Amino acid sequence: MPKITFIGAGSTVFAQNLLGDILSYPDLANSTISLFDIDAERLKTSEVVAHRVADTLGVKPTIEATTDRRKSLDGADYAITMFQIGGYKPGTVTDFEIPKKYGLRQTIADTLGIGGIMRGLRTIRVFQDVTKDMEELCPDATLLNYVNPMASVCWAISRASTIKTVGLCHSVQGTAHQLARDMGIDPDEINYLCAGINHMAFYLKFERDGENLYPLMHKVIAEDRVPDWNRVRYEMLKRLGYFVTESSEHFAEYTPYFIKRDRPDLIEEFNIPLDEYITRCENQLAGWHQLRAELENPTVPFEVERSMEYGSQIINSMETDEPVVIYGNVPNVGLIDNLPQGCCVEVPCLVDKNGLQPTKIGKLPPQLAALMQTNINVQSLIVEAALTRKREHIYHAAMLDPHTAAELSLDQIWSLVDDLIEAHGDWLPQYN
Repeated sequence: MPKITFIGAGSTVFAQNLLGDILSYPDLANSTISLFDIDAERLKTSEVVAHRVADTLGVKPTIEATTDRRKSLDGADYAITMFQIGGYKPGTVTDFEIPKKYGLRQTIADTLGIGGIMRGLRTIRVFQDVTKDMEELCPDATLLNYVNPMASVCWAISRASTIKTVGLCHSVQGTAHQLARDMGIDPDEINYLCAGINHMAFYLKFERDGENLYPLMHKVIAEDRVPDWNRVRYEMLKRLGYFVTESSEHFAEYTPYFIKRDRPDLIEEFNIPLDEYITRCENQLAGWHQLRAELENPTVPFEVERSMEYGSQIINSMETDEPVVIYGNVPNVGLIDNLPQGCCVEVPCLVDKNGLQPTKIGKLPPQLAALMQTNINVQSLIVEAALTRKREHIYHAAMLDPHTAAELSLDQIWSLVDDLIEAHGDWLPQYN
């Protein structure tokens, strides 16, 4: 039976979903589940939840919980990363509040933009330690990463470590289900091919029984049925001819078109939820104590439902040799011809006992590759700054970020980066 290590197991609800997925497979039901987190209190809750998942499913895994990361990784076959370095406070709050002083507003700030840059720098630093431990303690393990900024983190790992890694997200399959509902189609009936970079992959094909469904997507626009929360993506469908995977609130800050200080009408027209991630975190924190009490209370009904996350499918296929196709974030080694070699791309991957086998896509439509390149430019400089510890590349990443560059002058960008580095303190390593 495999040993599966959860790094950041204090993310209790997400851990619960992944545990339910994993333990519902008969061949994984007796796995060793090792839960690690630096927060002993949240870890304790996740341990209780893990036992409740097992009891609900009627299975008997070995469950251990520890605040010792090396102990948790020792002998692991799979490691699942699911943490947020710096947490909501001070990390996320810093990423939002300091840019606001410069008039720079964000929605999510976890993937690109100045917030994504800073999150990437403090996160890659920790992954360097994690993968170093893995090279020593479980060199043959597969790392399943759910941590953002996905592309920057996975790119850095592929450059700096020998650990087999795949980045996982639910935007491809999640958006496909949303689109099917918008068109009034059963999601189980659709078939698609998607490729690009994480949070900016596009559906190259979207079909039902060989029928191209893109005309039905355009019909949603023509009949004024676009959901209020999805106006940005449908607007980009009109402009580019293809639908993007990640949400409108995310996409609005990956481009320079929607969030502008001197155009508040755009914020209203496209329903841009500024500070969305702050609001989301505050709501989660407000409800955490009640949720925790319910999760730990054996008298409160407890259900286990399969999620749409890919992690359990990968582990099951690698253990049983039952093939499955998932969408993974992997190095671009001859996969997408008109994106830089070595960058992190999101493509379909066949999984079996041989591991992950990415699909060669060839060339993307040129307008899609060009738009992705604006984000890849920033990712490459985040990785360069993180791995070389050269402070100059932090400024370069910010000056090339589409949204930041559209709003601030070069002097403002330099000053903003200085303020953020100072505010981060020990969250960042020393830069030359």
